[in-house]
Amino acid sequence: MDFLGDWLYLIIGIAVVGVLAVAGLLAGGRSRSKPPSGGTDVIAPPREGEAPVEAPPEVATEEPSAPVEVEPAAPTLEKPEGTASRLVRLRQRLSRSQSGLGKGLLALLSRDRLDEDTWEDIEDTLLTADIGVAPTQELVERLRTRMRVEGNDAGTPRDVLREELVNLVDPTMDRRLAITGADGQPGVVLVVGVNGAGKTTTVGKISRILVADDRSVLLGAADTFRAAAVEQLATWGERVGVPVVRGPEGSDPASVAFEAVKRGVEENYDVVLVDTAGRLQNKAGLMDELGKVKRVIEKQAPVTEVLLVLDATTGQNGMIQARVFSEIVDVSGIVLTKLDGSAKGGIVVAVQRELGVPVKLVGLGEGADDLAPFDPEAFVDALLG
Repeated sequence: MDFLGDWLYLIIGIAVVGVLAVAGLLAGGRSRSKPPSGGTDVIAPPREGEAPVEAPPEVATEEPSAPVEVEPAAPTLEKPEGTASRLVRLRQRLSRSQSGLGKGLLALLSRDRLDEDTWEDIEDTLLTADIGVAPTQELVERLRTRMRVEGNDAGTPRDVLREELVNLVDPTMDRRLAITGADGQPGVVLVVGVNGAGKTTTVGKISRILVADDRSVLLGAADTFRAAAVEQLATWGERVGVPVVRGPEGSDPASVAFEAVKRGVEENYDVVLVDTAGRLQNKAGLMDELGKVKRVIEKQAPVTEVLLVLDATTGQNGMIQARVFSEIVDVSGIVLTKLDGSAKGGIVVAVQRELGVPVKLVGLGEGADDLAPFDPEAFVDALLG
């Protein structure tokens, strides 16, 4: 019986061990297949002999980047030509275009016999060059006296003619631009003239001369009756980095001029250039308008220069315009544009005599830097070729 009981206990023990083993296997399987309640996959360390289990790759979620604003590239500014080099170039161009007048006069003065017919031909040549009646008679009389009295001692005909022409153009006149204001205020330059004479273009070209001279410049587009003039002036300013004060089309020119000078004073500009309307249909209306512009400007700062722009090819029409504007505003200097006609150089003398003010600038072409200070001796040398 004892033997049988021992076997019974052994069989029961083996059965219990087997049940426990099966229960352990089942519990282990559930622990490997069911994730924890947190929901995050936990990778258990590999058992001995098993390959390591790699974590699934994470998918990167990028937030959309904000749009990047790209600033437009600043326009490339032009570098205006300096005064010295433009004088040399313009002198050469003037010499090529004007030498016909000088050659004609020299040919007449070099004749073996200077009779009355010859002097009449000299007078006609000078009148054709738009020098004007009074200056022509004065020049002919001086030439006749010197050639008759001094004879060969006067020098060559070219020397005599050059000396008398220089005196006629008058090198003693002050041709400097008044572009410096008093007590730290900017110089204020009022540019006047009829539409079509190149007034707005001249304002742009003057700004280039001043920029080349390291001056800070502000432009006032007070020719508000012509939208094209305002746009044209803005284009000139953009090319050299000069700002333009402008108003709506048809707005009061005086208000635009006032705002331009006000800004020039407040922001310490060196020079304010004001382009004005140039209508001549009604003299009284033009007088009122320009007078008002000048009065309003001078509430901010005095006008230091009034430049009258004339087309050199218009001859006596240009002289009529000069008279009208000189009655309206105190013109202090003249700008002659298009001085490239073969026989129109005499307008320099005529307009100076008419107004009693100097020619300060001359233009000989359409190029941006085809404007230069007027030099009497260089001008006469160019006339004589």
